[in-house]
Amino acid sequence: SKMTVKAVKMPCTAPSVYTKVPDGGWGWTVAFAFFFVEALTYGIIKSFGVFFNDLMESFDETNSRISWIISICVFVQTFTAPLSTILSNRFGHRFVVMAGGVLISAGMVTASFARTVVDMYVTIGVVSGLGYCLTFLPTVTILSQYFDKRRSLVTAVASTGECFAVFSFAPAITALKEQIGWRYSLLSVGVLQLSIVICGSLLRPIIIIKEQEEVKAQPPEEPTETKYMLENEQTRTSIESIDSGVEITTSPSNVPGKTKAEPKSEEPKEHVQIRVDNNSTPPEPKTKLLDFSVMRDCSFICYAFFGLFATLGFFAPSLYIIPLSLSLGISKDRSAYILSAMAIAEVFGRVSAGWVLNKKPIRKIYIELICVVLLSVALVAFPFASEFWGLMTCSIFFGFMLGTVAGTHIPLLAEDDVAGIAKMSSAAGVYVFIQSFAGLAGPPLAGVLVDTTQNYSSAFYSCAAGMVLGAVFLSLVRPCKAGLCHRQEQRPEESVAQVLPELPDDFIEMDIGKAENSGKASDS
Repeated sequence: SKMTVKAVKMPCTAPSVYTKVPDGGWGWTVAFAFFFVEALTYGIIKSFGVFFNDLMESFDETNSRISWIISICVFVQTFTAPLSTILSNRFGHRFVVMAGGVLISAGMVTASFARTVVDMYVTIGVVSGLGYCLTFLPTVTILSQYFDKRRSLVTAVASTGECFAVFSFAPAITALKEQIGWRYSLLSVGVLQLSIVICGSLLRPIIIIKEQEEVKAQPPEEPTETKYMLENEQTRTSIESIDSGVEITTSPSNVPGKTKAEPKSEEPKEHVQIRVDNNSTPPEPKTKLLDFSVMRDCSFICYAFFGLFATLGFFAPSLYIIPLSLSLGISKDRSAYILSAMAIAEVFGRVSAGWVLNKKPIRKIYIELICVVLLSVALVAFPFASEFWGLMTCSIFFGFMLGTVAGTHIPLLAEDDVAGIAKMSSAAGVYVFIQSFAGLAGPPLAGVLVDTTQNYSSAFYSCAAGMVLGAVFLSLVRPCKAGLCHRQEQRPEESVAQVLPELPDDFIEMDIGKAENSGKASDS
């Protein structure tokens, strides 16, 4: 059969159609959008500490109760990750991200009129937290679909948006508070976050059309009736499976040229012609709303446990580095420099990790394991620092290694060693969902240890222990994947062996017995 497809130019709002992963194209626009999404989500979350003192004074609350605003926000963001996956697969990444931007802005704007800290729990913690979930995961997922060879580097560079946001937003919001107060400053932040809707509108879905192999002709000795029954069945199935906007014509008069007849039949062979109209879009493959089959993959389970325990080590330095430095007699100004140096080092860590992982050939999961081990060493080194330059060195080292892990642990889900690009969306939803428990329990656990021991070093030790456990599970990812692939390769041989029916042991004796009986009957 002959199939012709007419290529047409799609409008700006239509999906991007490629025959293979472009490693560029519209993907650069998606990377640009992801940079600002990172800045307006995680950048704002990390900069929210500038409002802490104002909220404590306005609501007459303790630091711990105010800190629950961000804890609830981060928990809702990660706990509802499967919902983000389901909505993205059902309605598309663009719509979900735009809806998330509206929720984030609405939560922040409403929080500026809050009268109690409980109002903040609902507006920023729940409403904006849900918006953060609907915004971040779909953006990083569709960005991974646009890139293959450059995926690690592009994702790492685009994720530096949150680091640059910490530099710009924290001093800008502080200066704005002095002019118009914290409520109008929070209102301005909410209005600024509404620009996430514009970023979401740039997320054009991508469709990869793989070239189909030409169907080989049947052998001439095959009966003509069977041959035409198969061809008619294929034609009927193709007509039933084509979406709207695709026209199929099977009449010989509509197809140019004629084909040679079969030796046993003079009937003309049917042709199938597919024409894509100018206003139509290629049919998108059906995708499960949430593919739980990743939970049957041992390599993904190990990687999910790595994310669970490693998340415990992401919070302590940023939360306790300033109190630790103050306990050592370092001034507030110099303590702030330590935190800024950590953020700068994180930018270089993200870019460096993306550059290294972009090299081929390289086993990316092993590079990630090395970075996690070094990150554990950095956490253990903090309690041994006793003065400014010691803490500065530890902070720079930790920031750099944190950037290598934080900027790559989610994109690595697209690698074949973990889940693969085909299951990236569902894997990311389940992975971040599992992380949510560590994100909610991590800061309170570190706080309890600090209150019990009256020593900030215990918080760093607990985070280092979690990071070491994460490294253990990460080291098991590749062996589990290799073992799974080895079992799958052996299955075809087993299936062939099962095709042969098992014969009874006495079937030869039964035949011999029948032969003897028939022989006796003939003699008689």
